[in-house]
Amino acid sequence: MNRLIIVEGLPCSGKSSTSRFIADTLRARGRQVRFVDEGTGDHPADYEFHALVDGRVIPLSAFSPEQLPSLLPRKIYDGLPWAEEAPLMLDKWRQFVHCAAADTVHVFNCVLLQNPMCETMMRFNMTQAQSAAHIRQIAEIIAPMEPLVVYLENRRIAHSVQQAAQERPGWLEAVTGYHVSGGYGRSIGASGFEGYIACLEERQRRELAILRSLPLESIILPDPQADWPSALQKLAALL
Repeated sequence: MNRLIIVEGLPCSGKSSTSRFIADTLRARGRQVRFVDEGTGDHPADYEFHALVDGRVIPLSAFSPEQLPSLLPRKIYDGLPWAEEAPLMLDKWRQFVHCAAADTVHVFNCVLLQNPMCETMMRFNMTQAQSAAHIRQIAEIIAPMEPLVVYLENRRIAHSVQQAAQERPGWLEAVTGYHVSGGYGRSIGASGFEGYIACLEERQRRELAILRSLPLESIILPDPQADWPSALQKLAALL
């Protein structure tokens, strides 16, 4: 029985909506479900907005905006060197598996592939093999929960991003700057919108290759954005 279901895919691929659909479908079937979307700030298996200070992990949400500049260099994502970040993230996964309620299905958004790839690939410009090695360690940790990974393969990336940008003022500028200025973006000379899309295209290619290599059950939905009702009907039948 799958006690952990993780929905993966690029930004604007529909991960949040799909995660909620899975959680609602399982609840309707009488299952006990814990749904955790990205950006909650208090994720049971991930450090989203935390820093490592004096050997302690602390939530940055507990500090005022005036205090944050001095803490951001120790932010676990985007601040710490990889040698410090990676063990913290793996330990967080171990804590989650140890504490997870046995009678509950946990539905997560993007913490197995997206978040590690944003660090290993986009920030540190690691190779696909290096990214895969880290993600494989996570897969080994969560194996006792018989996880299922649902991947939303986006075949119209630029179109999806442009649509989302119309609903999220300032978002596109922020994510474009993050990607083109990171290690991978600089390595390919990425710039502007086209550079951001190029980063996403390569990330998806790597993520799908890594996912297929993992010893985990997975479902890849090709281009679900083209027909969401059919894609969700298919997914419900597979759950």
